[in-house]
Amino acid sequence: MTGRVVCGATQWKPYCENSFLKFQGTLVSFKFAIKYIHTADCNSVTQLRLPLRIVLQCIGPHPYTSKMLSAEDIRSYHEDGYLFKRGFFTPVESKLLLDKSRSDKLMQESAVRRDDNEGRTTKLTVWNHPTDDLYGMFSRNERLVNAVEQLLGGEVYHYHSKIMLKEPKVGGAWEWHQDYGYWYKNGCLYPLMTSAMIAIDRATKENGCLEVLKGSHHVGRINHSTTGGQVGADMQRVEAAITRHELVHCELNQGDVFFLHCNTLHRSAANLSDYPRWSYIIAYNAARNDPLWEHHHASYTPLKKVASDAVLNWRDDVNGSDRSE
Repeated sequence: MTGRVVCGATQWKPYCENSFLKFQGTLVSFKFAIKYIHTADCNSVTQLRLPLRIVLQCIGPHPYTSKMLSAEDIRSYHEDGYLFKRGFFTPVESKLLLDKSRSDKLMQESAVRRDDNEGRTTKLTVWNHPTDDLYGMFSRNERLVNAVEQLLGGEVYHYHSKIMLKEPKVGGAWEWHQDYGYWYKNGCLYPLMTSAMIAIDRATKENGCLEVLKGSHHVGRINHSTTGGQVGADMQRVEAAITRHELVHCELNQGDVFFLHCNTLHRSAANLSDYPRWSYIIAYNAARNDPLWEHHHASYTPLKKVASDAVLNWRDDVNGSDRSE
């Protein structure tokens, strides 16, 4: 089906079903618009419904549906050890993730505590295998997975996902560490791994955003040991790296994605602000880097991608909401 929808009246003209439409400055999928445009008394974006009075105009394919990352993006990632992609997910998609996580009592109740050296607490919910819930529509989304495959140079699989909850005033700090400092011990032979952090809430210096040492992945893997309630990198080497590498505060808006090399040194300060900082962090491993032994995170499992507009087309009552551990 092709067409153009204007104020509840359907005026058909040809354009691609996979196009995105402009809704109050936001991109939504054409299929989404057609499916819900005629729903009576609909005025809630968060319920995935569009007001009939809104003019929808086709503006072409979503900017990330064809080629996810440029050659410069890939070069920058490998040189700096990280990559910002601003507005990777649209405001409507971001609002869905925010609403889902805020209302997800199961996720919140299953969170485990991680205390910092001053007794403040960050909570984490972790799972290994994505399903058909909304979180899976993000972690399996071809827009995101294709980008990760560009960064890692081939097929990837879902290593694990976690939602990190840093609450106002009490959210704890994370000590300096490398993700590969943990994952190496899980049997992953090569640092062919990356994390994609999606900002659920806006991340700022005030609410304890991520901090990285630019280019520190070139140092290589550093030994890690337990510090308080966390496992951190050898501070003698961290302190040396701090004198040689630029400190970058990774402030993010909702819908931004931050790709992090597994050997990049990073930390975050406590959240002493009045605002929460929740993040959805998806770890991917290269298929050719299957762990040498079984451990508490996933071994190679083929990742079934979903379409770029899967988040917008997801329905709680149809797709379900259970995560796989």
